[in-house]
Formats: sequence, C-alpha cells, structure tokens
Amino acid sequence: MSKATLPILDLSKARSGDRAAKRRLVGAVREACMSHGFFYLRNHGVPESVIGQAVDQARRFFRQPLAEKRKVAVNHRHRGFNALGDALMYGATRPDHKEFYSIGLELPEDDPCVLAGEPLRGPNNWPASLPNFRTALSEYYAAIGDCGSELLRVVALALDLDEEFFTPRYRKRLQRTQIIYYPPQPADAEADQFGVAPHTDFGCITLLWQDDSGGLQVRDRGAKAWIEANPIPGTLVVNIGDLLGRWTNDRFASTPHRVINRSGHERFSIATFYDPDFRAVVDACDMGTGEADCRYQPVSAGEHILGRFNQSFGYRKVLADKAAAAR
Repeated sequence: MSKATLPILDLSKARSGDRAAKRRLVGAVREACMSHGFFYLRNHGVPESVIGQAVDQARRFFRQPLAEKRKVAVNHRHRGFNALGDALMYGATRPDHKEFYSIGLELPEDDPCVLAGEPLRGPNNWPASLPNFRTALSEYYAAIGDCGSELLRVVALALDLDEEFFTPRYRKRLQRTQIIYYPPQPADAEADQFGVAPHTDFGCITLLWQDDSGGLQVRDRGAKAWIEANPIPGTLVVNIGDLLGRWTNDRFASTPHRVINRSGHERFSIATFYDPDFRAVVDACDMGTGEADCRYQPVSAGEHILGRFNQSFGYRKVLADKAAAAR
C-alpha cells in the first residue's frame, strides 16, 4: 500500500464570496485532478438528513429476499436491481461481489427524448415494497445533482474555461445514482475476487458516499501502489471518469480504483455518475486542444457510456441476444 493520501477540498469556498478562497479552491481542484484524479469533498451541500434517509432505504432494500428485489430487475434503461454476478468489469476475471440498484433522471413516457427512442431515458423502476424508498432516493438524487453542478463550475475554471461551460451540456443529464451493497468477502476468497474489480469510471465525474467500512482503494500514479481511500465523516469522494479524460485530452485523466470489503460485515455506498446529456458532444477541441493534438475523436456522451455498459453488464448481453434472435 502507498502511504500517499488524497487531498481534502472544501466546496463551500466556491460559494463564500471570498474570491481569493475560490481561486485557491480552483487551483486545488486542478492539482488534485492532475495528480491523483481523486479527492475528498467536504461542505458539499448534501444534507446529512437526506443522506441518512437514502442509506436507511438502501439497507431496507438490500435486506429483502432476492425474489423481492428481482421484481425490479434492471431494465433496458439501466434502471433497477442488479444481483451478485451481474457486473463484470472490463479486463476482470470474476464478476464483482456486489449488488446494486440504479436510478436516473425521472422522465415520463411522453417526454420528447423518450418518444424519440433515446437510450437510457424514461421513468425509474421503483419497488412497490418500500413506500418511502422513492422519496428518499429522489431527494438524494436531486441534492447530489446540485453538488455535481456546483463542482463542475469549479472544474471548468480549473480547465481555464468559462464557469458555465458544462451547463448547456447538462440540460437533461445522464446522471445515474446507485445504492450499492457489498457482502463481506470470505477470508478464503481468491486474489482476483473484488467487491469491484480495478477499473476506471465511464463518465465525467463520480461523487461517492461511503459508510465507515473502508475498502475503497485508489491507484497511486507515482508509486504504482494502492492508496486506501478510507472514509472521512462529512465528506464525499470525487473522481474523474474516462469521458472527462477524453474531453480534456487526458489533462484530467481517470485513475483505476477498486473495492475489497475485508471489514467482516456488509458495506454500503451510494455512487453518483454525474454525466452530460445523451447527445452532448465530447470534443477536446471545445476545451482548447488543437485539432492536430487531439488524442480522441469526438463522441456523444451517451454513445460512449452505452459502449461501456455493453462491456460490463451481463443484462446488456442478454438484451443484445434477444434483439439478434428477433431479427
């Protein structure tokens, strides 16, 4: 393990009215994104009561019988429950040792994006068995989305862009919020069995709440060892994803990370992947990279994310097989 530690940044500096403090925050975000690709965020603005209600409902959901959870099994919109073994990270030899339930931006069936057949769009797949579940997760989704929006304004400044660069590209964001359950890993688990295998995230930024179990590890770019990202009360863990790496021409690159739950008890977390509109064009030239220097072709955010889903989630293969059989 590396002895390096991740920086702890204070988002309240972005809203304090103190211009010097905000400049220092922008510089600290730039440094964190270029050195680790990860940092802790305190004074993030998500109320503890909202977090507590979401965590309570997450525990209630995952402690239900498997048959009850399967009533809201993940659908083609990537909404709903994924059981143990459903997620295999690209390059991994074993499926992740976790369960998770995912929600996205709530859109009615008559929304123009849904009617147009835009992938991943539509209503969420809510369980009927927990009457307070929808309210708790919807409130968390909204609050963490506000945090993501505020943070991206700081990220834009850290990239020497207009503060509102990301705003028009997040009108109907592809934000996905997941409650995640990690059973304790057996003492005799194979070395290649992980709660989440080493990977980089698919999108722009990830905002993670984690309980006090520990287990998140981040690859140290310098020492090529693992940094323990132990939980710090009152903070979120933030990291850069592959999509922002493409957008910045790897100026802000994603960093591999993994989860190993050696706590001896169950572990809960809530991960939010705060990503742009499906059709938002991700092009490094828009961030000032010269065309000759661009390492990546422009891509829509949604197509990039769908491609990664198809690599990592078993249900996507099932859907593809069914579609092929129907042709």
